[in-house]
Amino acid sequence: MSLELHVDGPRWRAHLDSVAAGHPGLVPVCKGNGYGFTLARLARKVQWLADRGHDVTALAVGTYTELPEVAQRWAGDVVVLTPWRPWIGVPDALPTRRLIHTVSRLDDLRALLALDPTARIVLERTTSMLRHGMAARELWEAGELLRKHPGARVEGLALHLPLGQGTHLGEVTRLVNDFVAADVPGHGTPQIWVSHLSDDELATLRGQFADYTIRPRIGTGLWLGDRGALRVSATVLDVHEVERGDAFGYRGRTAPKAGHVLVVSGGTAHGIGLEAPTGEQSVKARAATLARGGLDAAGFVRSPFAIDGKQRLFAEPPHMQASMLFVPHGARVPGVGETVDVRVRYTTTSFDRVVVS
Repeated sequence: MSLELHVDGPRWRAHLDSVAAGHPGLVPVCKGNGYGFTLARLARKVQWLADRGHDVTALAVGTYTELPEVAQRWAGDVVVLTPWRPWIGVPDALPTRRLIHTVSRLDDLRALLALDPTARIVLERTTSMLRHGMAARELWEAGELLRKHPGARVEGLALHLPLGQGTHLGEVTRLVNDFVAADVPGHGTPQIWVSHLSDDELATLRGQFADYTIRPRIGTGLWLGDRGALRVSATVLDVHEVERGDAFGYRGRTAPKAGHVLVVSGGTAHGIGLEAPTGEQSVKARAATLARGGLDAAGFVRSPFAIDGKQRLFAEPPHMQASMLFVPHGARVPGVGETVDVRVRYTTTSFDRVVVS
């Protein structure tokens, strides 16, 4: 009676094995809703990868508030992707020897070193994404500051690159050279923590900077890279036959023609009907968005629920924990208790159950 994520365990685990084997120095990203799996399950799975002998020594979380969820389930290092700010202080969710801060501003570096002179740090360099990071000149100043704090442990350079838009290799090479020129004092082999590079780009980067350890941060490609291993289902909770003009729902809408109204599990509390931007830039994608807007104005919106492979329309906007669908006369009507498939965006969906075979 719930919205469920079904995972083909052997197939999913084989995919995780393959990604970890092909990406030495892998830093699994465990953030947000845990890509639909929950943070706790992902942290346990990272530990599973490490226990199998893969080169996985750190995982990444998005924010400091996510630390407690992973700290007890993963024995290695944890790097926080959101840059440290003075109001965060020194969290106590896990030992400081396991915590790696991302620092993107000189003022924050000074404040962090004042609070914890032994802090573990990755310095973030600003990229064409223009989200967080230091300029080249600031890296020089950071290097000078860190030489006065020999107790701090600099773990390397962090780069967060935009998605797509061709190769990023030229930009990465220039940014890493800035870090090399700044001569920031490090701890052991210097590291480059980077996201959104292709396998070919990672291989080229390893060749260009053979004295560095490349640490690819991977989230979506790791956890959701084999969609065939994942299936989402909802339960049919009720079925009502309607004739044209019959009223139904919270808003008293009327049926446009004869058919059935289905009540299925899954609503706004799960993320159903709360569509996140896809970033599509094509004319076709924009036209589809406009078309959906027109359907919404008319009260006919295609839902993510599919019956016999056909996505059905919402009868009205989804409720908190359930949705109402319209099935026209002549189409097969599933019975109460039957499950139907659901197409969702995993990073914005909260499931009632995750069932791993």
